[in-house]
Amino acid sequence: MDVCVRCGENLGEEAFFRSGPAECRSCRLAPPQFVRAAAYGTYHDEMRRSLHLLKYERVTSMAKPLGTLMAQAILMLAPVAPPAMLVIAVPLFAGRQRKRGYNQSILLTDIALQAVRTQLPEWDLQVAHSRLIRTRDTESHFRLAPHQRRENLKGAFAVAAKDAVRGQNILLVDDIYTTGATARECSRVLLKAGASSVWVATLARAQVDTFATWQLSAVMEQASTVH
Repeated sequence: MDVCVRCGENLGEEAFFRSGPAECRSCRLAPPQFVRAAAYGTYHDEMRRSLHLLKYERVTSMAKPLGTLMAQAILMLAPVAPPAMLVIAVPLFAGRQRKRGYNQSILLTDIALQAVRTQLPEWDLQVAHSRLIRTRDTESHFRLAPHQRRENLKGAFAVAAKDAVRGQNILLVDDIYTTGATARECSRVLLKAGASSVWVATLARAQVDTFATWQLSAVMEQASTVH
């Protein structure tokens, strides 16, 4: 599968009409502020079910095997990423995290880093989750189109304190990369606060065809409730 060198989107037929490293249409028209995004696998079937258990069914035992897989996504960035980075998991809103009892991205990240440090001990990765905060709760993204997701996230993140990330290279970690709205907004906020660069690693990556299927399912589900 040929993918965008920037965000990992499947290029599909577009790959046949380009030579050399290629970016997807989204990255060409509106380049993200992160340098590169890597994901372990595609968000469907068993991966989707496993993440659902962790996020919504509170099966925290899933964090260890999934976090071990996430380590592979982080290691994909190692050859080109800076030798020292602050690692920040995408934060949940405080109220939502209290209700769930944990931030699944933090669980996955901390387990992934154990594996990464075993395989690549010279890579200086320092955990700094608290340096990025979620300032307000946001509507669930499940039924939102890409442009609605971007609007929904405006002003939702902030750096915790002045100079918290200034001059630092950041590894931003999340469970799923869907449309990239979250990664883009977090990257924008971090760079505005003075970060030198932002790199993104996720356990799973939703591809365009998969996302379109979810959107259709959501519309049909909503229509079925209207009488």
